[in-house]
Amino acid sequence: MSNYKGFMPEWEHEAPPERSFRSILKWGNPTEYKCPNERLYKVIKDTFGLDDEYFKTKQGEGLDKVDMEVPVNLSEEQIQKFREIVGNDNVKLDTYTRLRVSYGNTMIDLMRLRNKIVENLPDIVLYPSNKSQIEDIVSYCSSEKIPIYCKAGGSTVTRGMEAMKGGVSLDLAVNFNKVVSFNEKNQTITVESGMQGPELERVLNNAKDTLGAKGSYTCGHFPQSFEYSGVGGWVVTRGAGQNSSYYGKIEDIVICQEYATPVGIIKTEEYPAMATGPSIDQIMIGSEGAFGVLTHVTLRVFKYMPENRIRFSYIFPSWENAQAAAREITQGEFGMPSVFRLSDPEETSLMLKLYNVEGTKLDSIMKRKGFKQMERCLFLGFTDGEIGFCKNMKKKLHKICKKYGAMYLTGYPTKQWEKGRFRDPYMRDALGDFGIVIDTMECSVTWDTMSEVHRGLREYCKARPETICLTHMSHVYPQGANLYFIFIARMEMDEYVEYQAGILDNYVKYGAAISHHHGIGKSFGPWLEHSIGENCYDIIKTLKKHFDPDNIMNPGGTLGLDVERRLLKYK
Repeated sequence: MSNYKGFMPEWEHEAPPERSFRSILKWGNPTEYKCPNERLYKVIKDTFGLDDEYFKTKQGEGLDKVDMEVPVNLSEEQIQKFREIVGNDNVKLDTYTRLRVSYGNTMIDLMRLRNKIVENLPDIVLYPSNKSQIEDIVSYCSSEKIPIYCKAGGSTVTRGMEAMKGGVSLDLAVNFNKVVSFNEKNQTITVESGMQGPELERVLNNAKDTLGAKGSYTCGHFPQSFEYSGVGGWVVTRGAGQNSSYYGKIEDIVICQEYATPVGIIKTEEYPAMATGPSIDQIMIGSEGAFGVLTHVTLRVFKYMPENRIRFSYIFPSWENAQAAAREITQGEFGMPSVFRLSDPEETSLMLKLYNVEGTKLDSIMKRKGFKQMERCLFLGFTDGEIGFCKNMKKKLHKICKKYGAMYLTGYPTKQWEKGRFRDPYMRDALGDFGIVIDTMECSVTWDTMSEVHRGLREYCKARPETICLTHMSHVYPQGANLYFIFIARMEMDEYVEYQAGILDNYVKYGAAISHHHGIGKSFGPWLEHSIGENCYDIIKTLKKHFDPDNIMNPGGTLGLDVERRLLKYK
C-alpha cells in the first residue's frame, strides 16, 4: 500500500500465529491481505470522526492461541465407534479443530473470536472419505441420538454450521472432495459435496487433460466467497454466484442429488426435467443440513469460452433512471449479461474510489457532462456465451442505457471490479483490527417494490449515526432482482446483533424475501415463518419431522425449526 501519500495505518500483512483465534477468523489465504486505499481510508475517517491517531492502536486482533480445553461429552464407546468408521487419523477431539468447524464467517463469529469467546462446539470432528462412511455415521448418530453438523467451505454468513447442541461435525472438505463422474455427452459432472469451488473450476476448465474431454467447461457458479466455498454449501443454502443472471442460481444448475438422512438414503435421478409430482430436488436444495447430509450432487456444466466475454460499464444520472434501464434490459428478451451489477449513489461514490476511477480522465469527463456525485449510479458487468449472442446483447443493452441518459465508461471499471471481486472480503479483517465492522445483508424484491424497499432499508440503516450503507442490484430477472446492502460502522457485538435484526424486521415490513442467496441458517431462522407465511412454514416443519424425527440434523435454530420466531419490532 505504498501509494499512500500521508499517514498509513499498520495494516496487518503477516500470516496469523498457528492455532490462534486469528487463524480461524482471518478470511482466505493466510498470507494474503487487502487494505483500504488512501481514498477509502479518508472516507472512513471523515464518516466516523476519527483521525490518524486513532489508527495507531489496534484492538482485538485475536492473536492468542486457542489453548483452553472444552470437555467432550461423548462416551469412549461412541468415540471408538467413529474411529472404526473413518479411521483413527480422521477423528479430532482438540478444542481448536472443533472451534474451526463450528464458527464460519458470520460477523458475530468474527467478533467472538476477536474476544476469545468459545461456545457451541461439536464434541468431535470427523473427516469422512466416502459416501458409505457418511451413511454409517448418520445411521449410528440416529441410533445414539447424537447431533450432526457439516462443514464444506465454511463461508457461511448465517451461523449455518454452528454446533449449538454439541455432537458430531463432518468436515467434508478434507477427504470428501473428488469428482465421481463426468458425462460430456450430457454436459454434467457429479462430485462429492466437499469439493471446493476453485478445484471444480480447475478440473472443468482443463477438462481435456483432467477428464479426457473434447472441450473445456465451467460450472458458472462464482459467489464472492468462491475461493473458499464448497459445492455442498452452495446447494444446501440455495446459493447464487455473481454470474447467475446468465448461468442461474444453484437450483438451476443442480440436476440430481443424494443425501444420507436418518430415515435412509434420498437419491434423485439424472433427467433434464420431470413431471413426477413435487420436485424432491427442490425440497432438498436449501434444506441447510436440517434433513440430511448431502453426499453426491450432479451439476450442469457449460462450455468455457472466456474469449467471448465483453465487458461494459455505464454511469447513470440517477437511481431512478438506472432502475428503469435495468428493468427494460431484463425484460428485453435478447438474453442476459452474466454479471449485472448496478450500484446506488452512495455505493457508486465509494466504488469509484475503491477501484481507482476517481481522479482519472473518466471521472473528469463524468463531471464535465453533469453526472453529479451522490446522484450518479455505476452499472457494470460482462457477457458470457457464444460470440454472436454476446455481441447482440451488448448492442441491445447499450441502446437502452443511452435511452435513459447513461454515459458509456468502457470496460475499465469492470476490469477493476474483477480484480477485487474475490479479494474484497480480505478488507474486512483490516478494518476489524480497528473496531470497524463491514458486513452484508441481502434480499429479493420485485420491480414494483424495489424503490420502496431500497428507500425503507436505507432509511433504517442510515438512522444510525456515522454509518455507511452501500446498496447494489445484482442477480437480475425479468420480474425483479436481488438488493444487496453493505454497511460499515463502529459497533460492539450486542449492537450489531440488534442492528442486523432490525434489517430483517424491515425486510418483512416492506415485503422483501429475507434472503436471495445467503440462506437462513440460525441467524435468520426466527424470521422465516414471517417471511413465507404460516402454512408454507408448516410444510417445512412437516418435512423436518419426516426426515429427522429426533432432530439430530443441524439442530439449534437452523431454518428456525427449534427456536421461537421473532417478535417483530418494525411493523
